[in-house]
Amino acid sequence: MSYLVYVAGFGVAVVVFLWLRDLRIYYRTGLSGYRTAAYQGVLFTALALLALFVTWSGLEILGLGLVLAALFLQGRLSRERVWHGEGTLKRFLGEVERRKDKGSKERK
Repeated sequence: MSYLVYVAGFGVAVVVFLWLRDLRIYYRTGLSGYRTAAYQGVLFTALALLALFVTWSGLEILGLGLVLAALFLQGRLSRERVWHGEGTLKRFLGEVERRKDKGSKERK
């Protein structure tokens, strides 16, 4: 087993992290761009996992190319701006303020 399998594994972890970040931002804000990104993130995660198995089977260059393709495709999706002057740590973790539901009424 080559060290490139570990590199591919790290790439898969990054793809999964980005997918879960998009899913979390969609859950908190309800923005349609993040909904699309969360749905397509499932496909990109599957592509990255396939790439990990391809790398593990011995075709390291092909597997790493597929991981890079998954990362590239995930980065090309268009999303709305949700951050307005927050710090780097909040942006990295995907923390945004929740939208209030239109149907909910505040009780006093």
